[in-house]
Amino acid sequence: MNRKDGQIEERGNWGSKAEFLLAVAGIVVGLGNVWRFPYLCYKNGGGAFLIPYLVFVVTCGVPLFVLETAMGQYTQQGGITCWQRLCPLARGIGYAGQLIVLYSCMYYIIILAWALFYLVFSFSTQLPWDSCDNIWNTDDCVNLATKNLTLNWTTHINSTSSVTEFWERRVLSISGGIEEMGKINWEILLCLIAMWIICYFCVWKGVKSTGKVVYFTATFPYVMLLVLLIRGLTLPGALQGVVFYLYPVPARLFDPQVWMEAGAQIFFSYSLGTASLTVLGSYNKYNNNCYRDSLLLCLLNGSTSVVSGFAVFSVLGFMAHKQGVPIEVVAESGPGLAFIAYPQAVAMMPLPQLWAACFFIMIILLGLDTQFVAMEVLMTSVTDLFPMVLRKAGRREIFLLLFCLICFFGQLVMVTEGGMYVFQLFDYYACSGACLLFITVFESLAMGWIFGAERMFDAIEDMTKSRPNYIFKLCWKYLTPLVSLASFICSLVEYKPLTFNRSYVYPGWAYVLGWLLALSSILLVPGWALGQLIAGKGSLKQRLRHLCSPDTNLPLNCKQQAEIQEITLTAEMEDLIRSSTEENQMKESKNSNTCMSI
Repeated sequence: MNRKDGQIEERGNWGSKAEFLLAVAGIVVGLGNVWRFPYLCYKNGGGAFLIPYLVFVVTCGVPLFVLETAMGQYTQQGGITCWQRLCPLARGIGYAGQLIVLYSCMYYIIILAWALFYLVFSFSTQLPWDSCDNIWNTDDCVNLATKNLTLNWTTHINSTSSVTEFWERRVLSISGGIEEMGKINWEILLCLIAMWIICYFCVWKGVKSTGKVVYFTATFPYVMLLVLLIRGLTLPGALQGVVFYLYPVPARLFDPQVWMEAGAQIFFSYSLGTASLTVLGSYNKYNNNCYRDSLLLCLLNGSTSVVSGFAVFSVLGFMAHKQGVPIEVVAESGPGLAFIAYPQAVAMMPLPQLWAACFFIMIILLGLDTQFVAMEVLMTSVTDLFPMVLRKAGRREIFLLLFCLICFFGQLVMVTEGGMYVFQLFDYYACSGACLLFITVFESLAMGWIFGAERMFDAIEDMTKSRPNYIFKLCWKYLTPLVSLASFICSLVEYKPLTFNRSYVYPGWAYVLGWLLALSSILLVPGWALGQLIAGKGSLKQRLRHLCSPDTNLPLNCKQQAEIQEITLTAEMEDLIRSSTEENQMKESKNSNTCMSI
């Protein structure tokens, strides 16, 4: 289609099935698989943790993954407008999901800026975090690559490692608290600008560019992961690390916290509740087998999580062996793994620059495709909301630029000396498991009961020519909403205020700000429904019926077409019989009149 000023562009589709699979893999296989799952596994009972993990996979993860992907493919709409076609009353779910995506776009890319900063320094003749001779180091700095940790603790009670000081004093330049924001770290700011430029050009042409970029960004991290896995398993102490990672502790299964963390990991790693899968599925052709694709992608997600655990804990086992300390001393999660534990481990290896570069390239690519696919999700949802405005030639690029600039200026506070505290607020509250759990409760209720699980089954069967397993209907109507609701309530009951480094306690106003971020998405779901019920026309019953009715322009599946055809044939037969009867009656009347005249 030729681009002309004022011309409305077509929505488009993926160039191939591979593009769809890689794009979804890009958003569901991310940093959480590498730096969160292995830590959760060891912390919550090793191999025993796989039991609650699999329970949540079966009851929530896979059913919602299939549902959200099928919703997009069936409606061919983004995360907001798909609800207008399926269940207008639940459209607030779409708005809430996109708000969470916006929050994640604002803070997630900061991680990429940190990783890029580390990658640049990985090409130094000596890794800067492998020395205490730098201007940012204190008198209490100790290089753990050359000293035994036990000896260090007996001689330097208040000592800190060179890796920790590089992270806190060089990269973050961290202040004493969120009350002390301080000045901007210009080096991290430049890294952040570089990542935004890369993300912009990955997304600016829509699925035409996104679908091509994911061939590299979604596959190359697996090459890096394989390289690090092989290297890790050949290190001394690797076996102890792997055993520590998977050794089962069945007693941990009786701890509710273990089950909550398993559920939270599923919702995070599967990108549920944010309509990301819906948007990516909406670019499929109508007859794509999204049911089979979803099952394969769920299997890929879980497999990547488990395999990455071997890569991570083999290296941590080597690190513990080298220092002569228990593995739990060096085991970390989240940024602590990526920017403290792993850099410390590679500093102890031969050719440390090579392994540091491999690791941070993997981190950047894992985060990069998650970031720009999330940007595509938000762009698609807003474009589908205002197609006549944003689908005109050149408008998308301008809107995307404005979006990037708004996010960039909004996150400048996160590259200040107190930025890490703001980053944690967004991570802990704005994009927390509680928000996602709340959304998925109403998502499954809306699709399972209002739109109808049977109707969704018919739609999937019509698209894929195969009927889903009955357990999905059971999950959409009963198990998923019940499990999600129970997990949501437990997350509130077991709520613990956010801290930094297990010691810094945020001021009261920061916790209020955090809860406002969380409630901003949560309240959109009931708020939109109540607003539509109040603003609608007609009686309350009429308004409710209208808001719970799907769009009449939705594609008709074979069963519905057969019913309509049967009704049409029946009506035609009745018309034919009626007209034949009337014709016979007229003939009989005419004959009767003729006989009377004779």
